[in-house]
Amino acid sequence: MKHLSVFERALIGAGGGGIAGAFTYVCLLPLDTIKTKLQAKGASQLYSSSFDAVVKTFQERGILGFYSGVSAVIVGSTFSSAVYFGTCEFGKSLLGKFPEFPPVLIPPTAGAMGNIISSAIMVPKELITQRMQVGASGRRSYQVLLEILEKDGILGLYAGYSATLLRNLPAGVLSYSSFEYLKAAVLEKTQQNNLEPLQSVCCGALAGAISASITTPLDVVKTRLMTQVHVEAANKLGAAMYDGVAGTVKQILKEEGLVGFTRGMGPRVVHSACFSAIGYFAFETARLTILNEYLKRKQDSEAATVDA
Repeated sequence: MKHLSVFERALIGAGGGGIAGAFTYVCLLPLDTIKTKLQAKGASQLYSSSFDAVVKTFQERGILGFYSGVSAVIVGSTFSSAVYFGTCEFGKSLLGKFPEFPPVLIPPTAGAMGNIISSAIMVPKELITQRMQVGASGRRSYQVLLEILEKDGILGLYAGYSATLLRNLPAGVLSYSSFEYLKAAVLEKTQQNNLEPLQSVCCGALAGAISASITTPLDVVKTRLMTQVHVEAANKLGAAMYDGVAGTVKQILKEEGLVGFTRGMGPRVVHSACFSAIGYFAFETARLTILNEYLKRKQDSEAATVDA
């Protein structure tokens, strides 16, 4: 990697990230579905526990109930993960070329860069997926998309965008930085060039658990904004609409108290630990596979040029 340009590293990171993202999100969609159901408004009246949410979801829709919005997940996660990891690798490589930039700040800065840019793709994907998970009338992803565009326009796809950034920035910085720090510590101690599969899993799981436990309140606010019904439906149901991040925080405090910000913490921590463990393992594996293949073809091309 040291002999590659910044853009070559970014492209390899993007390729590995896209593959890892699609694989990881699909594997863990059932856990994300339960987490979303528990965080949605009125969940405390519908479900007594995480297990109760699992049972009721299965009774209502069967096994497919855990995979609502899977097509949006595959498309959205592939592109957003490619953009995220590509940007992180770009930022890490670029910042590493400035001797005056503190090395300890490179991982969090690169993680923040990746989250800001990838959230523009991630938010519409999460919005469609979560609307389906909490029972949106459109049973297919494109039907939910058309419904949102018809009622709220293009800006409707970015409901909860500010809350998503508010959650993703600290979560991304914590997760990515924790993994990079743990990775550096393991490689320094073992004198290896790359992490072993089990090492990637352990470092990823720990990084994900730390990030999720600290940022759950932000995730609750984001989920409430994304899963609220349209204003016309809200009037019919007598449900109060959430008005921005500050308004959502105030309403949760008023209706549920501080405990409202911990809704879904258990599934979220488990989901994030599993997601990061699988995700970073898949990313490291895919990145190294693409890197080795790229270097092999580059060497063959250079050898052919010399021979010619």
